[in-house]
Amino acid sequence: MMRDFCRPGRSALVATEAAVATSHPLASAAALEILAAGGNAVDAAIAAVAVQCVVEPHMTGIGGDGFALYAPANGPVVALNGSGRAPAAASVERLAGLGVTGEIPRHGAHAVTVPGAVAAWTRLHADHGRLPLDRVFRRAIRYAEEGYGVSPRVAQDWAAAVPLLAADEGCRAVFLPGGRAPRAGERHAQPLLGQRLRDIAAHGAAAFYSGATADSLVGFLRARGGLHTLDDFAAAQDGAEYVTPIATDYRGYEILECPPNGQGLAALMILNALGGFDLSPSVGDADRHHLHAEATKLAYHHRDVLVGEGGPDAAAALLSAEATAALRRRIDPARAQAPTLWTEAEHKDTVCLSVVDRDGNAISFINSIFHSFGSVQLDPATGVLLHSRGTSFRLTEGHPNALAPRRRPLHTIIPGLIRKDGRAVCPFGVMGGHYQAAGHGAFVSAVLDRGLDVQAAIDQPRSFAFNGVLEIEPTVAEDTAAELAHRGHTVVRRDEPMGGGQAIWIDHAAGLLIAGSDHRKDGCALGF
Repeated sequence: MMRDFCRPGRSALVATEAAVATSHPLASAAALEILAAGGNAVDAAIAAVAVQCVVEPHMTGIGGDGFALYAPANGPVVALNGSGRAPAAASVERLAGLGVTGEIPRHGAHAVTVPGAVAAWTRLHADHGRLPLDRVFRRAIRYAEEGYGVSPRVAQDWAAAVPLLAADEGCRAVFLPGGRAPRAGERHAQPLLGQRLRDIAAHGAAAFYSGATADSLVGFLRARGGLHTLDDFAAAQDGAEYVTPIATDYRGYEILECPPNGQGLAALMILNALGGFDLSPSVGDADRHHLHAEATKLAYHHRDVLVGEGGPDAAAALLSAEATAALRRRIDPARAQAPTLWTEAEHKDTVCLSVVDRDGNAISFINSIFHSFGSVQLDPATGVLLHSRGTSFRLTEGHPNALAPRRRPLHTIIPGLIRKDGRAVCPFGVMGGHYQAAGHGAFVSAVLDRGLDVQAAIDQPRSFAFNGVLEIEPTVAEDTAAELAHRGHTVVRRDEPMGGGQAIWIDHAAGLLIAGSDHRKDGCALGF
């Protein structure tokens, strides 16, 4: 389907050898530079995300977590879990004794699990990279130390976070130079972050999880009441682990996700539920948003009740034919329903990127500090901004996602991959906190049900059924919104875009790469 060139928008990138799609143009350029210099998809992905840690500081950082789905041109898909663990001393009981009940506060030390991103990067690079890390980090180090120009969407989000940043001494010094957020087109630098990247390039993960940096981070967190120890950081150095992807069939394609503790299982459940309905191009927008909302509510209800590192492996049961049939029976095409479990007896900020290199290696990579600017706690001695992923834990004994020693919390960030006949055809990702699993379902349906190219699929107006309301973007038509309300949805129209997305379609027959990058962010797709 050809887009209307009289209307604002962007075309899909078409390339023959290599392509990259990220949420920031400097990250896309850095990845393309690495590919042109002989690096592979893994090198390019790490180069891009390192740059994003500098130029999109509200979205990601070395004080966060990461996941990857890597599909070598010849070999099985590699899934990497680079999410951090709670301190060994942490538990529901221990926090209750400290007066923390109900939920974990975002702005305290208990919101910080030991960051897993650096361990993930270094392990993936050691096993699958080609160029040395100092070359891979070159652009990120330069932008951190010498400065970069702040882009428009980043500036908007930065300005919205000023009251939070002003409350933390470290954040105030780094992110509010002159007492305010940098404006679009102004220069910003983080020299200490550049030094951390230099250290990691020279000494690997040990430069983050031991020595002076770990000493400082542990001291910083403990001064704020944290339970972190040097042993916790040392254990995390080799903490990134390869896991077996989970998958489902959708319209004859295999959709792969990382297993829990990520929410990729919810994305697959959404697709399984949608697979029982007609979502072809002739289906109206109200029907499409309604079915997606109903499938999302069911999948997220199961995620919240049954999924977590502390529970049994739920993937096989929740992706079974029996569970899928039960989910579909619970969807009324004409009316919004309350979500229920499938058994008959009833019981916010990230970067994602995609790269395909000239050898056909493909990767979907995602890195996050969770909320905007994470926990809004920056160690002044190291320049490391710490994430807030610990807020995802439940403080309920016995829950699969309950806080426990060295446990990983349920994660919203999920890379995605589509395969056909055993070959990768589309690394993709959708950012946006809890929206991500729903976003995966919408993206895959747009591509495989409607035949949209990846850029057009990313561009589609979005909706998200969560916490009892159906949020819709401003671009959803008024008559569609009215029909959704008529069907029983509590419709809330957002005044800002929902998430972001990056994807590359591999057309093996034509020898082409078709890439898309979300207009909701500053980024772009590039290739050669």
